[in-house]
Amino acid sequence: MKASIVDLRYKINDILKALDRNESVTVLYHGKIKGVIKPARERSNSEVKDHPFFAMNKDAEQTVLAELENLRKSNI
Repeated sequence: MKASIVDLRYKINDILKALDRNESVTVLYHGKIKGVIKPARERSNSEVKDHPFFAMNKDAEQTVLAELENLRKSNI
């Protein structure tokens, strides 16, 4: 979506709806691009075991959760 400075003021509802649809909003000033408003990223529902850190040691004997627990204990 493209929005002028005036649109930011008077059509904020439409801009917020575009962000809800996960669309970026390009802000124009005198017809030139001044910036882009991007939707906030929502938290992903990925699991701990899918994190790239745990792929570094594929031959580990411990489970991901046990390894994570050991890392947490060492910082105390």
